[in-house]
Amino acid sequence: IGRKPIVGICLGHQLLALALGGTTAKLKFGHRGCNHPVKDLTSGKVRITSQNHGYYVDKLPENMEITHVSLNDGTIEGMKHKSLPIFSVQFHPEACPGPEDNGYIFDEFMKYAL
Repeated sequence: IGRKPIVGICLGHQLLALALGGTTAKLKFGHRGCNHPVKDLTSGKVRITSQNHGYYVDKLPENMEITHVSLNDGTIEGMKHKSLPIFSVQFHPEACPGPEDNGYIFDEFMKYAL
């Protein structure tokens, strides 16, 4: 960690949180489907996302900050490291419901990678 840029998607989001010292918990009702509203706290925009998970990041590691939240239940849907090129999202940006709804996630990663 810290030598190469890292992006986590879905299970990768949860594993990244655990690897950095956070915790996960089981959702009462899983997030399944292609119509889950998520707020991007950086831009203030609400994006419709595709999701398929039964667990969520419960507590963030100290060195991470929340970037996205679910508007359905308030769970953490995205996080980024405060100083390293590391971020993750719980939803699936590659399966966006609209033509380019969440493709910006890959653009952000490319900024880190290049």
